[in-house]
Amino acid sequence: MDISSNKDFYAVLGVPRDATVRDIKKRFLALARERHPDRFQGDAKVEAETEFQNITEAFNVLSDPVRRRQVDLALSRPAKAQHDPQDILRVYLNRGIRAFKQGNWLEAANNFDRATQTNPNEAQAWHHLALTCMKEPRWSTKAQEAIVRACELRPDHLPYLKLAGRIFADGGMTPRAKQYYNQALKLSGGDPSIRKALADLTGGAPADGPEAAEGKPSLFRKIW
Repeated sequence: MDISSNKDFYAVLGVPRDATVRDIKKRFLALARERHPDRFQGDAKVEAETEFQNITEAFNVLSDPVRRRQVDLALSRPAKAQHDPQDILRVYLNRGIRAFKQGNWLEAANNFDRATQTNPNEAQAWHHLALTCMKEPRWSTKAQEAIVRACELRPDHLPYLKLAGRIFADGGMTPRAKQYYNQALKLSGGDPSIRKALADLTGGAPADGPEAAEGKPSLFRKIW
């Protein structure tokens, strides 16, 4: 391994610098299962082979105490450049978005959660986490917490308010859903789709009708 390259093997695996050997092994096994080349075909297989080689190299280096110390020394020289929180944030966000598009909800949620830990004031990370948690009913509470945080950080961002209304409506929390929908309605100047969402909450048109079905994909498209 060329230590002089200052390659950040921690970022490759998505683990912090103080990760234990056990944490590193656990993370490697999870990524290895997800990105094993045998799970893919064509161009995706080629990409997976490269990623698999990278995570294997990172694991081999970080699980070796001597080589890991060499990496730590190499990375610490330009400490600010190598450990810019915004760079780490982008790594987690990009990984989360890629996993989301592939339908890997757990991997996406893990990366978005790490992004919120890296920068708790990044509204986009909380928004992405909320969207991902909507995919699993058992994560509904986390979805609610995440979208509330996103709205606190960006109270003037219409997509966040609309998503908050939808999440709380899906959770049967009508008063909270109305609160966010009304905020969104005021901000939008009377968006018909928001009016319909409010009507659905009070027994109006079916929530799963044609208009609602058309609105859902656009909500996700705006993210990426």
